[in-house]
Amino acid sequence: MADIDDPLTAPAQAVPTRTGKGIATLGDCVRAFWRQPSPPYLFGAVVLAFGLRLAQGSWSWRDLVMVFGLIGVTPFVEWGIHVYMLHAPPFKLFGRRVEMLTAREHRAHHEAPGVLDGVLLPVYGVLVFLPLIALVNWGMSFPIALVLGGPRLAYATTGVLTSFTILALYEWSHFLIHTPYRPQGHYFKAIWRNHRLHHFKNERYWFGVTSTLGDRVIGTLPDQSTVERSPTARSLHAEP
Repeated sequence: MADIDDPLTAPAQAVPTRTGKGIATLGDCVRAFWRQPSPPYLFGAVVLAFGLRLAQGSWSWRDLVMVFGLIGVTPFVEWGIHVYMLHAPPFKLFGRRVEMLTAREHRAHHEAPGVLDGVLLPVYGVLVFLPLIALVNWGMSFPIALVLGGPRLAYATTGVLTSFTILALYEWSHFLIHTPYRPQGHYFKAIWRNHRLHHFKNERYWFGVTSTLGDRVIGTLPDQSTVERSPTARSLHAEP
């Protein structure tokens, strides 16, 4: 990893330690995460969805199908969002340069990856994404009900709860990768390393944040020694 720059990681002072000195622990990073504006909204939505699911009852094997199905597709959904929403290039419309808001904010993150305030979704982004996630789950529940039968709204709510939880864990994983905390386990080391490569080696590869599976299957997980360093890893793209 010696060929990858350090600015991906936030400076030590960005994560206050409980003792006021030393290297940030996992607990210090948790506290720093909760001081960000959006996590209370994310995890509040998870709690609300869980409460609604408890109130509905009608638990069955269909809930497990929803949970494991969503976990299974998550690496590929994550890959698609990263590529087509966050890395969408600007384009010309009636002679004017247009850039998607998601892409503009993600480009700002690439330009300053060590700034923790720019890592997580802004509150307005969370307030947009959560209803969209719920709407997608509700819409998909109709064709799924044709296959599974049973209480459609009940396991659709399980889908909403699972999706909200996945988004919250994505945000936590992404935040932790950018903190000064160093990986301890094999899994976190893998996603930590790949995200560093994405930011500083070549932005056209290593799109997974919570998993390497999507990159592995789609073919964007090359041996980093075979990939040239991209001059646009920080800026993402040139003017159209």
